Amino acid sequence: QVQPVESGGGLVQPGGSLRLSCAASGFTLDYYAIGWFRQAPGKEREGVGCLTGSDGINSYYADSVKDRFTISRDKSKNTVYLQMNNLKPDDTAVYYCAVDPARRTCYKLDGISWFEPIAFGSWGQGTQVTVSS
Repeated sequence: QVQPVESGGGLVQPGGSLRLSCAASGFTLDYYAIGWFRQAPGKEREGVGCLTGSDGINSYYADSVKDRFTISRDKSKNTVYLQMNNLKPDDTAVYYCAVDPARRTCYKLDGISWFEPIAFGSWGQGTQVTVSS
């Protein structure tokens, strides 16, 4: 069973940085697109970014985090990272990584875009990120 696991959340001051990790056991993340999502209290889950599978070169981001967040992959550790810089209070949320064995691309697939939660079938348990002074 595919089950990614997130870690690295915490409390950070505005303007600070955090790096979240998404790891998997029994499943190689390399080949598949990885989505990062977040959900703030009372709000819908929203797509933060997506990294393509295989080459892991192409990444896509929500406008709200573009130029502040970066997704990368460490194949040797079977881990994907979400580097978050210049954090703002509005970034406070539970962050999730997601993967789907049927999705290797961040392009629209079967009419579904990467930033739609339905694009991915396997989710981690989430990690809390709180940005506050």
